[in-house]
Amino acid sequence: MRKRDWEELDVIIISGDAYVDHPAFGTAVIGRIIESEGLRVGIVPQPNWRDNLQDFQKLGKPKLFFGVTSGCMDSMVNHYTAGKRRRSSDAYTPGGEAGFRPDYAVTVYTKILKQLFPDVPVLIGGIEASLRRVTHYDYWSDQLMPSILESSGADMLVYGMGEQPLRQIMELLKKGVPFESLKTIPQTSVLLKEGEELPKNKRWEDVNLVSHEVCLQDKKLYSSNFKTVEQESNKLNARRILQSVGSKMLVINPPFKTMTEKEMDASFDFPYTRLPHPKYKSRAPIPAYDMIKFSVNMHRGCFGGCSFCTISAHQGKFIASRSEKSILKEVEEVVKMPDFKGYISDLGGPSANMYKMKGIDEAICERCVSPSCIHPVICSNLDTSHAPMTELYKKVDAHPLVKKAFVGSGIRYDLLTDSYNKNGDGSIDDYMNQLVTRHISGRLKVAPEHTADNTLKIMRKPSFKHFKEFKKKYDLINKKHGLDQPLIPYFISSHPGSTEEDMAELAAETKALGFKLEQVQDFTPTPMTVATEIFYSGYHPYTLQKVDAAIARDEKKDQNVFFFWYKEENKQKIIARLKALNREDLIERLIDGSKGS
Repeated sequence: MRKRDWEELDVIIISGDAYVDHPAFGTAVIGRIIESEGLRVGIVPQPNWRDNLQDFQKLGKPKLFFGVTSGCMDSMVNHYTAGKRRRSSDAYTPGGEAGFRPDYAVTVYTKILKQLFPDVPVLIGGIEASLRRVTHYDYWSDQLMPSILESSGADMLVYGMGEQPLRQIMELLKKGVPFESLKTIPQTSVLLKEGEELPKNKRWEDVNLVSHEVCLQDKKLYSSNFKTVEQESNKLNARRILQSVGSKMLVINPPFKTMTEKEMDASFDFPYTRLPHPKYKSRAPIPAYDMIKFSVNMHRGCFGGCSFCTISAHQGKFIASRSEKSILKEVEEVVKMPDFKGYISDLGGPSANMYKMKGIDEAICERCVSPSCIHPVICSNLDTSHAPMTELYKKVDAHPLVKKAFVGSGIRYDLLTDSYNKNGDGSIDDYMNQLVTRHISGRLKVAPEHTADNTLKIMRKPSFKHFKEFKKKYDLINKKHGLDQPLIPYFISSHPGSTEEDMAELAAETKALGFKLEQVQDFTPTPMTVATEIFYSGYHPYTLQKVDAAIARDEKKDQNVFFFWYKEENKQKIIARLKALNREDLIERLIDGSKGS
């Protein structure tokens, strides 16, 4: 500030992550946007919340507002495993050190700012704020919590990807509009005080959720809220959501339309240094940065709508793609980095093979309320051509300084099977050949998640038979080219709807396919997913029918152990559990040399 002769800042951002000036880190993007609007912005990464709070005061008092984010992850997911054990590392801190951000970071930071600067507005955003914007179940405290606006005392919340609402906020503030008057900006949320009039917007219809207080009393009614929230979050023309919280009224304005190619390019084309802040030079590397420093993000959003995933709740189901020109420009920046050795770690996105995919007729999309474009079947209005990706991969591949450009993001395999993707234009085989022969770093990650049709239906995933078809196709291409690139499937245990018997069948079926599973996880309930609503309430939000879920720690362990049938220490337990389930037929299929056991 002294070097720039600045006496004060317009905006100060408080973040739970170490600062990395790279487009994969939200704080950097937001900072660059504010800067591009001609405003003075400062960033305080990982402030100490346990001392005299000097970190929160060292940049002074901002002229316009404080921005608060927990960082690239919800702080509770960052801190705890599915078994609620404290993690020993934090990938967004130098050296992976834990302990540099508090639990419920957004709430803790905001309360401190309100204590120190009661007259300065606080705008919260990022994953933690976005996914906690309405009454939600918090797994780590095992309770229903109100909107994070109520818990934290913040003045406004931006949900989803923040570029569009932030630009509108900046424009209005620069014109002299008071912060407290910004109540009709799309993709924001505010909490109105008792007696405060509902802001008027003639273009919006309103829909009311069950109040927070009723949610506390009735799990079924609480669950019913989620259907409304999910559908309105993924509509092209959404309604404004209202929810009573005590004597206050929560107002969630409809989202902006999906970012255009031009808007996406603008976000990625800022003059990022692509480096951690120099203040970390004497500290160990930041693991999350090391993982993505040579990667290129091609698009945002995911139309899969998986029941356990928060991507569409935050980024939306409509794909926002960058232009080929912008992506190739970033590749040029990556290859110029001093420690680049010729390998791009990822050309991808939330689901790697959704680049440029969208509705053929947008008028049909405007009437759609489905949370997924590919479940229970692939929508006939969805353009699933893989040709733009194949061409882009080839162009990156042809760069003289790129030895290999890997696709490290997860592949949506069901889009690559003829039996499931009936919208094929002949581009699937070309994409598969290009992918398998040029862009796999030893192993390919895919996520069938389960084998039981009843569980897959709740997950909004296709039948396991389509995975078998994909594996057959994948193995043939590898064999044809003399390649040894194992397929690494991801699976989830104790997902709502999954029984112990289902897990035993999963283990037997995957063993028969030659897999010894490593990439497995126990279901972790996170705010704003169908699966979490079922886990807490026992009801499916769309049908309001009862669905069983493994909730107790022992139940979850009993399901998870089947993944590891090949470990000697698990064999006797698995045999005992299968006998208790009257599934002794599975013992021989799972446990080698088990006859007579």
